[in-house]
Amino acid sequence: MAKLYFRYGAMGCGKSAQLLQTAYNYQERNLKACIMKPKLDTRKENKIYTRIGLEKEVDYLIEQDDDLWQIINDKFKNYNCILIDEAQFLQEKQVDALMQVAIYLDIPVICYGLRTDFLTNGFKGSTRLLQIAHSIEELKTICRCGKKAIYNVRYINGKVAVGGESILIDNKDNVKYVSMCPKCYYEETKKAIKKEEGMVY
Repeated sequence: MAKLYFRYGAMGCGKSAQLLQTAYNYQERNLKACIMKPKLDTRKENKIYTRIGLEKEVDYLIEQDDDLWQIINDKFKNYNCILIDEAQFLQEKQVDALMQVAIYLDIPVICYGLRTDFLTNGFKGSTRLLQIAHSIEELKTICRCGKKAIYNVRYINGKVAVGGESILIDNKDNVKYVSMCPKCYYEETKKAIKKEEGMVY
């Protein structure tokens, strides 16, 4: 039986690069891997790209109300693997549909994404994947101090953001995300809060 996999990690841990490597491995063996990502990720529009310069056009952009079971069953059931980037943006019911794809269509589904947002709150898609995926793997990266990074700090115009919407794509409004260890994360956010005394978040 095929499985539903969730591979997660902080920004910069190589999630997208690993996805593209996996797709290449299938292609090299004359097998077909379907690449998808949520349309909500507007960076590079219909492409997946990496910090090291790799990029590839996706086979399907996922809308928030898409029935992934129906779409995969109709269009991609002859594929050997489904690869999904930015899986944190999926809806819970879409994650459930991916489990059905693995079970009933016998197609491995490998999801890559963040576990939490910049406030350390869980994304809907990631939380559901952590709850039901057959296999969960953490992809690791390092903080500026050399320790393992697990959180992401949001910077807007060079300043640490300590409030705001959970989703803000990093190609708009001078938004940047930096992965940090828990200690550096809390030090950065505490400093930012002190600078904004009197503001409630």
